[in-house]
Amino acid sequence: MNDLGIADRLRELRLARGFSLSELARRADIGKATLSEIESGRRNPNIETLYALCEPLDVPLTGMLGETPGAHGTAAGGMVTVLLSTRHLDGATIEVFRLEFPAGARHVSPSHGEGVREQLSVVSGTLIVGVADRPATVHAGECHAWTSDREHVFAAPDGPAEAVVVITTHSTTCDR
Repeated sequence: MNDLGIADRLRELRLARGFSLSELARRADIGKATLSEIESGRRNPNIETLYALCEPLDVPLTGMLGETPGAHGTAAGGMVTVLLSTRHLDGATIEVFRLEFPAGARHVSPSHGEGVREQLSVVSGTLIVGVADRPATVHAGECHAWTSDREHVFAAPDGPAEAVVVITTHSTTCDR
C-alpha cells in the first residue's frame, strides 16, 4: 500500500472490498456519518474505531495506520499505542507495538478478527490483560498471550505501566 493517510487508506480498502459507506459502517458497528468524516479527513479515529474497521476490512492495524515506526494512536482510557516494527512473513503480518498506560487506564478492545494472536510483555508496572471474561494480571517482566478474536481488555489499575505487544494476523490481505 502507498504511503497514504488514514483517510485515503480507509477509502482505498473500502472500495477494494466493494463496500459502500453504509455497508462498512454496519459491519464495523460505527455510524455512517462517523465513517464519512474519517474518510474525508474531518475526524481522527481513535484506536477502538480503527480496530472496528480492521476486522471487516480484513487488515491488521498497520493497514490503517501505515507501517512507519512511530505511528501512534490513543485509545479510550488513555492507552497510547506506538508502532515499533512491522514484518510480512508467509501470509502473516507481525506488528510490534509499545503500549503506554497512565494510572487507572482501562481500554476494551474489539475483536481483531479470526485467528489473530497477541503476546504481551510488561516492561513496567502491572497490567490486567486478555480476553474480557478471563483477564490475567501481568507484572513487570512477565508475559501473557491470547487469541484476540473477541473483545479483550487492557487495564493499569495500580499506576502507570508500559508493555510491548506482538500481534500476529494471518490473512490473505496481509500482503499490501
